[in-house]
Amino acid sequence: MTARLTAATLALEAFLVFFATLVASRSSDLAGGVVWGAGLGLAGACVLAAGVVRRPGGLVVGSVLQVLILLTGFWVPVMWLLGALFVAMWCWMVWIGRRIDRDRAAWTSDTPDTPDPADTPNTADAA
Repeated sequence: MTARLTAATLALEAFLVFFATLVASRSSDLAGGVVWGAGLGLAGACVLAAGVVRRPGGLVVGSVLQVLILLTGFWVPVMWLLGALFVAMWCWMVWIGRRIDRDRAAWTSDTPDTPDPADTPNTADAA
């Protein structure tokens, strides 16, 4: 569940970064090509990271992206707030996802295996 929750967070952040790029292209002193290259590159990295959160190191990649997105506040000041909200959401998704994964693992190890229907006698045939 951790991978699903963090992937959803990264997908939403890709939209956030795209819209922040639109704002930065109008209000930043940087050249338009630099803004669009960095913005679309960061949005694309979020989409790619959403696909690799299941792999070893995937959560580290996502965490690094959280820091990079937060740092975009230097160019679009509202990203300090929005980035901080997404950092908090990222941390919560990792925490709650791991908790769900742990609880599921404990639950499946505690429940006995269900009997195979082929092994149970059919009462209709007995009559």
